[in-house]
Amino acid sequence: MGKLAVRALRAVLAVVLTGTVLVQALMVWALVSGSDPEDGSLPLTPLRVITILGLGTVQVTLVCIWRLVTMVRRGTVFSHAAFRYVDIIIGAIVAAALVWFAVTVLNAPSQRDDPGVTVIMGGVGVAILGGALLVLVLRMLLAQAVARDVEAAQMQAELDEVI
Repeated sequence: MGKLAVRALRAVLAVVLTGTVLVQALMVWALVSGSDPEDGSLPLTPLRVITILGLGTVQVTLVCIWRLVTMVRRGTVFSHAAFRYVDIIIGAIVAAALVWFAVTVLNAPSQRDDPGVTVIMGGVGVAILGGALLVLVLRMLLAQAVARDVEAAQMQAELDEVI
């Protein structure tokens, strides 16, 4: 991975992480201060809590991606240490799907006249879970690459002994 690509990706990750932290801080401030009274149309307090949790899943994913990019740059991504970060990413995506399903449940009563919105929101939750499955498949590819890397190292060691 080139230096320019790594720097660009890290810049994007830093901007998104900063943005999510700021939005999260504003949500916490709105909860603590009570400065935005609910008008009764939507339960804002549960939605704020869910938003804070959802942003937390994004932040966990961003930090793990940052760590994986660091491993790529160092050439150590094909090791067992990378599995920890990939597993955390999978867990964060599943948590994000659960958070989205909670938003769907909170929103459903206000959509009684148009249940299609709730069905679409449920579909988005299923798509988020599909993202977790995609990362799981990529994890399996990483496992194969690590196994081949270990096998190649063993063969190289045997070849060095023969020579």
